[in-house]
Amino acid sequence: MKLIDVCDFQGGSQPPKEEWAFEEQDGYIRMLQIRDFTQSEKVIPEYIKVSNSTKTCEVDDILIARYGASIGKILTGLAGAYNVAIMRTVPDTSKVQKRYLYYYLKSPYFQNAILNVGSRAAQAGFNKEDLSKLEIKCPALIDQGEIVSVLEKVESVIQKRKQELQLLDNLIKARFVELFVGKKYEIVKAGSIIKEMRNGVSPSTSGGHFEKVLTLSAITQGKFDDKAWKEGFFTDCPSAEKRITEDDFYICRGNGNKSLVGMGVYALENRPDLVFPDTVIAAHIDTERMVLPYLWIMWQQPEVRKQLESGARTTNGTYKINQKVISEIKIICPPINEQEVFADFVKQANKSKVKVQKALDETQKLFDSLMQQYFG
Repeated sequence: MKLIDVCDFQGGSQPPKEEWAFEEQDGYIRMLQIRDFTQSEKVIPEYIKVSNSTKTCEVDDILIARYGASIGKILTGLAGAYNVAIMRTVPDTSKVQKRYLYYYLKSPYFQNAILNVGSRAAQAGFNKEDLSKLEIKCPALIDQGEIVSVLEKVESVIQKRKQELQLLDNLIKARFVELFVGKKYEIVKAGSIIKEMRNGVSPSTSGGHFEKVLTLSAITQGKFDDKAWKEGFFTDCPSAEKRITEDDFYICRGNGNKSLVGMGVYALENRPDLVFPDTVIAAHIDTERMVLPYLWIMWQQPEVRKQLESGARTTNGTYKINQKVISEIKIICPPINEQEVFADFVKQANKSKVKVQKALDETQKLFDSLMQQYFG
């Protein structure tokens, strides 16, 4: 069945920017943009005057991001007017349940189709005509309901596992505050606890040697993600010093987002199969003065982040720091025995996180399999 036979799609509208307001007032409505859904905590709401051309949506409406890096992202949960970068779905509920449509739109079939359309356009995006070419499996409404019920149950388990991981992270941060915050300790420059620093290596354009190369998201999420890698080819085999070890602290040295520059993490085990790129710096720490679990949380503290961001310099929209900036960062250095007490706590928490992550991965695999089975 054709998707457009069970669902209509309505594009948004966008008045001139000079007509927008930053405060709610009579006759105005909130203007929703993609970032209102994806960066809700950081966005300052904006409002437009209601007119005959204003396109609006309700909280439970399903919207689709049409352009750019967010193309195909499914948006829901906010009411207001929506702009031209968003498309609203209007399902024929006599043929398709709204929640069934929601899962279909998140399926690999739909997402891959949208990405393929976007990659062919001069400016990545899609329109209503592109959607008219897509198919949808549409069983009887009662069967759709059963499918939705199964997917919701599995998805709820996924959310529970993610909450468990977040709780463990919160416990680690709370223990750090309990042990170290508000106490007077020696302040040192990072260079005094770093034995050496080395930049990574990025793939060549013509090499024939394959490696797994970390992406920056392996580091910028605040914890090491060994699944965040891409294929890379090198002229020569990267040396051991360009591979992930459990002994180094890895720092993002360049990012388009200033708040992510300088983010640092460590790996829980040696991963010689992973190469880190030249946008990452590996700092080898003097563990007689500072242990990695302590440095990991210390590096996230506001006073450290402020130093890193003020030391960043921008070139063509990319913020960068270098080894000299890192060396000058001032950090609190408690006695090593107190750091080790914290490290032991983190070690135990990490053991629990490994178990929860394994359960999460298995449940996610089941969910992905069901999505493929139901939607192709």
